[in-house]
Amino acid sequence: MAEVLKVRCCIAGGGPAGMMLGLLLARAGVDVLVLEKHADFLRDFRGDTVHPSTLQVIHELGLLDKFLARPHEEVSELRAIVGDTQVVLASFKRLRIRCQFIAMMPQWEFLDFVRDEAELYPGFRLLQNAEVTGLSEEGGTVTGVHVATPDGSLEVRADLVIGADGRRSTVRAAAGLVVRDLGAPIDVLWMRLPKLPGDPSTTGGRITTGIFLAMIDRGSYWQCAYVIPKGGIEAVRARGLEAFRADMVKVAPLFAGRMDALASWDDIKLLSVTVDRLERWYRPGLLCIGDAAHAMSPVGGVGINLAVQDAVAAANTLAQPLADVRVGTAALTPFLARVEKRRLLPTRLTQAAQVAIQNRVLSPVLAARGSEAPPMALPWPLKLMRRWPLLQALPAYAVGVGVRPEHVRSPARPPA
Repeated sequence: MAEVLKVRCCIAGGGPAGMMLGLLLARAGVDVLVLEKHADFLRDFRGDTVHPSTLQVIHELGLLDKFLARPHEEVSELRAIVGDTQVVLASFKRLRIRCQFIAMMPQWEFLDFVRDEAELYPGFRLLQNAEVTGLSEEGGTVTGVHVATPDGSLEVRADLVIGADGRRSTVRAAAGLVVRDLGAPIDVLWMRLPKLPGDPSTTGGRITTGIFLAMIDRGSYWQCAYVIPKGGIEAVRARGLEAFRADMVKVAPLFAGRMDALASWDDIKLLSVTVDRLERWYRPGLLCIGDAAHAMSPVGGVGINLAVQDAVAAANTLAQPLADVRVGTAALTPFLARVEKRRLLPTRLTQAAQVAIQNRVLSPVLAARGSEAPPMALPWPLKLMRRWPLLQALPAYAVGVGVRPEHVRSPARPPA
């Protein structure tokens, strides 16, 4: 017989959306269980960008100084080298916001921090090595989840299930929610390369004819994202590892002499890019947020921050009714619709911008590979930003703050 747990709210997925929502609900006095299928948060190729909108949320929780005591780098400008020309793509120093920077923090540090704060509240519980395998339903209403653990099966019964289990969400698939694929013409190859004394400490992009590379400064090493056409991994491998290494040096000459760090294709991880959105984010007893509701492109690195914004909106809407145990599952359904309505516009606009950049910027760059095209010239929007630096505030706001930023309005009870 499977062990049975009963909770008010069960969150599937211990990523940024699930952990932040768990903290906010526990802070409001809700009995909440977060299920994470891995034993820890140490995933190497997760996003590291904690944007000003998320830093504002952490400030509103009274935790900003404590958060920034964790290992991180502060990036106040996003730069790119296009051909031989360096340009500032976005300057957060030009925004009237509390944190005029992106905090580059490994995601495991971010999640460890949120977990530590959530565990101060008696209503919070995190269960790791616990993989959601399906849903329990009664009369069309979701009533809980089936869970596989190293110790055997577990049944969790909950008045509300939150699907925050990422772009390959088991929860949304089991619920039969309809997914709209918006298209992604790119994939990304992730890798790490050594950082040496004298390297610039600049997070940004490098673009040359046929090649686009994003470089994230992680202090002791570079995390790199090499963009390829959708489904193009076999073509890249067919050219051979030496040709790939040569392309890396072509776009980023500072890597010459250190490409031995890529000893085999095992050192290069494929991220299959997906941009999609649920037609409807909820069913009675169930709500999806974060990538489970809307998978984002890596363009702009905004996925974590959209997920956190979803969590804040969900907590603002759901914390009070969830804290009142007299409010049953059926009565919660209108609140689920409000969360979707609140977050749908920011999601649509952000994804539309990402798709436009993929189609109009990245795809043409990649299409020039192997052609007789002249050396990469600076596109006219970047020329304008070089001439009028005030324009650098526009992409900074779009990336750092975004559409309809959320603020913490859920109630707070003192921790134990």
